[in-house]
Amino acid sequence: MITLYGTTISIDNVTVVLDWLGIIVFATTGALVASRKEMDVVGFALLATVTGVGGGTLRDMLLGLTPVFWVANPVYLIVCLAVACLLFFTAHIPASRLRLLLWLDGIGLSVFAVIGAERALGAGVSPVVAVAMGTITATFGGIIRDVLGGESPIILSREVYVTAAVLAATVFVVCISIGLPRDVSIVSGFGVGVIVRGAALIWGLTLPRYRPRPGK
Repeated sequence: MITLYGTTISIDNVTVVLDWLGIIVFATTGALVASRKEMDVVGFALLATVTGVGGGTLRDMLLGLTPVFWVANPVYLIVCLAVACLLFFTAHIPASRLRLLLWLDGIGLSVFAVIGAERALGAGVSPVVAVAMGTITATFGGIIRDVLGGESPIILSREVYVTAAVLAATVFVVCISIGLPRDVSIVSGFGVGVIVRGAALIWGLTLPRYRPRPGK
């Protein structure tokens, strides 16, 4: 339990549910990438696991939280492996695995941005660092997934991606800082992340890009 600007934050069942939701969703995206690459069950297990726990692992290491969360609670690994095995037999069912992958990734991105930011605040860091930790938690697992899966990293896509994670974490931290209830802060951060990433998927929203131009 921590206090930030007069607001007390505690880790309760809501955070636990969201944490597991993020793990399952991100593990699913890892397994879907493995299915697109026609990997064996070991490949499914590898991509599901590194995607599910990769971002949180880096966050805990940077914050000095040892042992990292999945070492302290190996059930996280078991769940990732279970998801991998399930998807090995069912990944062919969705009509468009890529579309499902992108939407699930957006949900996981938003969940982990908020969870990562809250865990960072619980470790006593500043709000700015909390936003950075939320962004790392939300994006790093997907980066590893895409690199190992031989996919173009989604973080480098033209669509808004990292921005959605930054906004989700920022909204959560700002809401906590101004004294809004924790549940409202969580829902607000998660909702903003999903809306921004969803809008990018539907309408192809992008940030302004650098354009080459003659030097002086």
